Amino acid sequence: MFKKVLIANRGEIACRVIRTARRMGIATVAVFSDADRRALHVEMADEAVHIGPSPVGESYLRDDRIIAAAINSRADAVHPGYGFLSENPDFVDQVTAAGLVFVGPSAASIRAMGLKDAAKRLMERAGVPVVPGYHGEAQELVLLAGKAREIGYPVLIKARAGGGGKGMRKVELADDFAEALSAARREAKAAFGDDRVLVEKYVDRPRHIEVQVFGDNLGNAVHLFERDCSAQRRHQKVIEEAPAPGMTVEMRTAMTEAAVKATKAIGYSGAGTIEFIADASEGPRPDRFWFMEMNTRLQVEHPVTEMVTGVDLVEWQLRVAAGEKLPKMQDEITLTGHAFEARIYAEDATRGFLPATGTLHHLKFPESGPTLRVETGVRAGDAISPFYDPMIAKLVVHGPDRKAALDALGLALETTEIAGSVTNIAFLAALARDQDFAAGDVDTGLIGRRQEQLAAAPSPSSKAVTTAILAASGIGAEPAGDDPWSSLSGYAHFHPVERRTSVRTGDSEIVAMVSARPDGRHTVRLDGAPNGHVVSPDETGRFALWPGHVTVFSEGAAFDFAVPDPFAKAAEAELSIGSMRAPMPGLVKIVRAAKGEAVVKGQPLLILEAMKMEHTIAAPHDGVVAEIVAEGAQITEGTVLVTFDESAG
Repeated sequence: MFKKVLIANRGEIACRVIRTARRMGIATVAVFSDADRRALHVEMADEAVHIGPSPVGESYLRDDRIIAAAINSRADAVHPGYGFLSENPDFVDQVTAAGLVFVGPSAASIRAMGLKDAAKRLMERAGVPVVPGYHGEAQELVLLAGKAREIGYPVLIKARAGGGGKGMRKVELADDFAEALSAARREAKAAFGDDRVLVEKYVDRPRHIEVQVFGDNLGNAVHLFERDCSAQRRHQKVIEEAPAPGMTVEMRTAMTEAAVKATKAIGYSGAGTIEFIADASEGPRPDRFWFMEMNTRLQVEHPVTEMVTGVDLVEWQLRVAAGEKLPKMQDEITLTGHAFEARIYAEDATRGFLPATGTLHHLKFPESGPTLRVETGVRAGDAISPFYDPMIAKLVVHGPDRKAALDALGLALETTEIAGSVTNIAFLAALARDQDFAAGDVDTGLIGRRQEQLAAAPSPSSKAVTTAILAASGIGAEPAGDDPWSSLSGYAHFHPVERRTSVRTGDSEIVAMVSARPDGRHTVRLDGAPNGHVVSPDETGRFALWPGHVTVFSEGAAFDFAVPDPFAKAAEAELSIGSMRAPMPGLVKIVRAAKGEAVVKGQPLLILEAMKMEHTIAAPHDGVVAEIVAEGAQITEGTVLVTFDESAG
């Protein structure tokens, strides 16, 4: 077994690998960029090596620096985690050429499955069913459009490299094909450096079901059952579960046999995932699923498989990479209970899931145990950086059956507290409560059909408002000193002293008068109301105070209330109504309007690329463009993108 392993990754997955390596007695080496100098994975590892500036292209994608770090630290092997260099066959070649062991498949296996078109041709030859479509090399618009007509609309344009929904477009009509192809190619080029695509038949009610496979260097290959990853938004997974709901014995047998056949077809070694698309329009059927692609690495959602099988997949990775036989054969792997994983992101579901940044001033997760895991790479006080994926944590729960596991997931989401950045927790909690999702009637279009309801911003209850007012007032807070007078919050000789307190939520300011009562309760009287509401300590909700804000937590939602600073009111006058500011940092990819041009409400003005996804910035009203940012500009959050001529008609 290895004595020391370098982890060529960051964040949650780096922490995950470190935990298993430590349990196995293997020393670990972390790598870090400028932005991650004080990150949790750096603190957890036995050693840490700086590899460059914050942008991934200058640090985590610098294979030369990572290999040098492994050699200089005398590591035996390199674990790639997922993302970054994990599926780069050239990196694997360089690792092995340096005399190190790559904890993963061979470069040949990655190349065989790394391009979707070539992989599907290989699977066809191996007898694995594939989605009807065009997987050829030719990329001319006329040819691809012709193939789309032959396949029949709707079709799906997919980047042949990479994954995560990037470079993917559904096309309903032939007239929209050219524009969708152009957008998919741009996004694929930005994300993977390869703008070639394939075109496939779009399945109307698709389910995304994948099989966890594992092979060793002795020719053995097994499956560890399936996961359902159909709960997706913009082709990116949100909640995953194992096993797949409604899975029949016949379909599971057909799917897992196909997955093992695919694994053996390329002599695969290590952890891998065979992803299938299934037609859910008539329920699970063994003749209605098709191979999509293979992920030649550990998946983000691997913990749900670990929960239902009792297997540590990272330990298996390390043992197989060290030349050992698979720890278990197929008849020794069993499936027990049900598991869910929910991905918590710093993103705004009410604004189309825009990625967010911020400092995690308050961070509290439910207590981990045998039936609940919290996979994270951050701590309270850490910042969500614009340089990397905005995932904060994964909540993973297990129960004896699907309903019990789903109830546990709902409770875990409701008791998670995050303040300092907007998150998708309320959206996840709403999805977990959704009637169809709860019934297991899920397909990849569910979130899209329900997005307006699922992503709707909940309104704070009267209890949440009262909690915010009390927290902002400071009454009932810990005393400033240990003398008797400091503990007498709100004390007065002859009558209660009312303290004027205000908080702001959205565009509304809430003003109240707060007073302490002799019995330990408080009276909260909203401005203009004749009478107040008496609140006892046990009626106050959960909250977190952080600079300029109080966040109240209720039923999975986090309500952020700004606490106005009377000395900062003058700054509000600087807010311009004649301009548009960037909602996040990014690159101005395309500008579609010009100075002096008259535009109408909803008209696309520019395309902003952020987190390797394209976002259209549209005109908020009719007007004339006075100034517009230059194409190719790298902007930060708050940068003025467009100003309008206020004098124009």
